[in-house]
Amino acid sequence: MKRLLVVFGVLLVLGSLFVLAGEVELVYFYEDGCSHCVRTEAFLESISPKYPELHILHYEIHDADAHDLLDRLLAAYGAELGPVPILFIGDIALVGDTFYGLAETPTTVSGRVGEMRLEEVIAQAIAENAPSPLMRAETTEGKGLVGKLTIPAVVLAAAADSVNPCTFAVLVLLLGTLLVAGRKGKVLPAGLAFIAAIYISYFLMGIGIFSAIQAAGVQRPFILAVSGLAILLGLWNMKDYFAYGKWFTIEVPQRWRPTVKRITSSVVSVPGAFAVGVIDSLFLLPCSSGPYIAILALLSKTTTRAQGTGLLLFYNLIFILPLLIITLAVHFGYTTTARAERWRSARLGKLHLVSGIVMFLLGAGMILVLQLGYL
Repeated sequence: MKRLLVVFGVLLVLGSLFVLAGEVELVYFYEDGCSHCVRTEAFLESISPKYPELHILHYEIHDADAHDLLDRLLAAYGAELGPVPILFIGDIALVGDTFYGLAETPTTVSGRVGEMRLEEVIAQAIAENAPSPLMRAETTEGKGLVGKLTIPAVVLAAAADSVNPCTFAVLVLLLGTLLVAGRKGKVLPAGLAFIAAIYISYFLMGIGIFSAIQAAGVQRPFILAVSGLAILLGLWNMKDYFAYGKWFTIEVPQRWRPTVKRITSSVVSVPGAFAVGVIDSLFLLPCSSGPYIAILALLSKTTTRAQGTGLLLFYNLIFILPLLIITLAVHFGYTTTARAERWRSARLGKLHLVSGIVMFLLGAGMILVLQLGYL
């Protein structure tokens, strides 16, 4: 048991350090068909092996979302709008061939000399572990408001996601199997192994999706699509409060359930519980993908990579809290798996209702702030 917890802790710390350590963001605005942009892009690609800490966020200048972000960045850096490419990193903005520094006079440098100057700026930003330029864009009132609402949104969505009837069912089945097999001493370590697997799997999936969204540069149609999906899933979840099981229910599909039950009911070891947790995280995506993807889209627009990673760690901690409570309650004899299952079954409709309301509000709120120009 102790070895498992130590391994889990080491993996979690190493994973976090891998994502967080030394990363510096460069915000790059370009225009399709711009020859100067092509040369700059080629230069950045040529030096990228020397600076693995450098993470480039690309924005096409004609995208609606790019206009708002560019205006805020130009204001934050005291730079004037000019020809592309336009780059922001550390304390320096490059507009065309003109460098704007927060504490220096604008200077125009072109050609090879300009590339050398840009590389110096990049190297300095990495040496100083400079904050993301996106953090400077937080100075506008609307953006600042959305930033302040991001953490409450994460907490609310994670809390709604945590009352996941699907994961409850698998955990209760797992613990019940151990008790029936006479492995009462395995309840706590196996339950913790299952929960650790859920936490690690969901976190890694979240980081992968978050990184892909942010690297691609989230656009307005994507935000609208994700928000609309959250609203639809929210309404459908609320439907299950009034007519549970009618039409389609946002749970593990019926044809998957025998497989999940067969795998889970055969587990009587700690490693097996961990493996079930990993499998469970894949099978149960239909139950929790809605709020998670909506939050990932929100974080990609309102946080840096480091901030987003920290909030994802926090989100998944809230997500697993009910599972920890159930495991500890069964282990210490405060409840039984039969009671836990009866409690879950009796409140399935209410669990769907709570989750549905939160998903609906999250989707509607994102559309609202998007239409107001704050996202």
